[in-house]
Amino acid sequence: MFFTSKISFSQCAMCKAVVENGDSSMAEGINNGITYLMVFPYLLVGLLLFVIYKYKRINEK
Repeated sequence: MFFTSKISFSQCAMCKAVVENGDSSMAEGINNGITYLMVFPYLLVGLLLFVIYKYKRINEK
């Protein structure tokens, strides 16, 4: 993660430049896309924790 920090910062600056030069609907679309991509890892981790909880609860009985 430490070795890729410059790469990730440059990509964020590129996205910012594209959004600043575009219209507000494009910026809103990019924000919606980021939110859409961010939700799925949280859902997968939540589902995994729920399955582990249920599995351990069944095995306790």
